[in-house]
Amino acid sequence: MMNCKQATQLLSEKLDRPLSTKEKVSLGIHTTMCAPCRQFGLQMEELRDISKHYTKGNTEKEK
Repeated sequence: MMNCKQATQLLSEKLDRPLSTKEKVSLGIHTTMCAPCRQFGLQMEELRDISKHYTKGNTEKEK
């Protein structure tokens, strides 16, 4: 069984690399049962989207 430390590590890594099938399944099971880790994953995705939007906005202004 995956613990929260392992889950948050994978949630972070998920933004940078594709997870293996085993990692996806383990993470899916954990986040189904663990609301704080599920929320952490949503927050990480939101931060990524905000960062992309901000970076894209700055790039367009420089042109």
